[in-house]
Amino acid sequence: MTDHVLIERPEAHPGVQVIRFNRPEKKNAITRDMYAKMTNALTVASSDPAVRATAFLGTDGCFSAGNDMADFLAFAMGGSMGIEVIEFLKALATATKPVVSGVDGLAIGIGTTIHLHCDLTIASERSVFKTPFVDLALVPEAASSLIAPRIMGHQRAFALLAAGEPLTAGEAVDAGLIWKIVGADAVERETLALAGRLAKKPPEALRIARDLVRGDRSDVLARIDEEAKHFAAQLKSAEARAAFEAFMRR
Repeated sequence: MTDHVLIERPEAHPGVQVIRFNRPEKKNAITRDMYAKMTNALTVASSDPAVRATAFLGTDGCFSAGNDMADFLAFAMGGSMGIEVIEFLKALATATKPVVSGVDGLAIGIGTTIHLHCDLTIASERSVFKTPFVDLALVPEAASSLIAPRIMGHQRAFALLAAGEPLTAGEAVDAGLIWKIVGADAVERETLALAGRLAKKPPEALRIARDLVRGDRSDVLARIDEEAKHFAAQLKSAEARAAFEAFMRR
């Protein structure tokens, strides 16, 4: 596994599991090993009665810059994509207990779409949400092509997912992508406090309420698979390879 993702259970917040990105030198870009570690943490949370809520956090000024580009380039040049990303997305989409997130600064690609699966997201006023999928000759992932239009309407979803236009924190609140804006120095504190409050609620009542609000997830899982097929095909395309190589030369 990797120390680029830290799994924590803070004593000050009983019942909370923290999944913390810890690769600031690469803007918390997510590798296959990092996905595997996060999937394991979500799986453990679902079966461990001591865990009642999970919180995702990044580092100062950066939640995540998205998928590690070296992994993408390796696949485009003939390597294996692996199953780690899809396993993580499905574990996140089917998490049986509340998931919250705290964002400060950059949230790019899956660093944005992950929040579509969170129950509550807190972000700093300096946060920026952007999904440059098409700019890299790729397509949306994480069932974002299904969930985003549902919560923010076609035009804002198209601007985010296809046009690659960024959302400020204020615009993300208006779009329904995140819940609340706080100061940068308060993101972690507020996120953990929120997770802690959820962890103290009657677990069965919270589970039922959450399931009713979220609804059936079969269409989400199907869209994850559908997007993944297009994503894998595009990764092998000449236009994607050229985009990755140009990115790596920056």
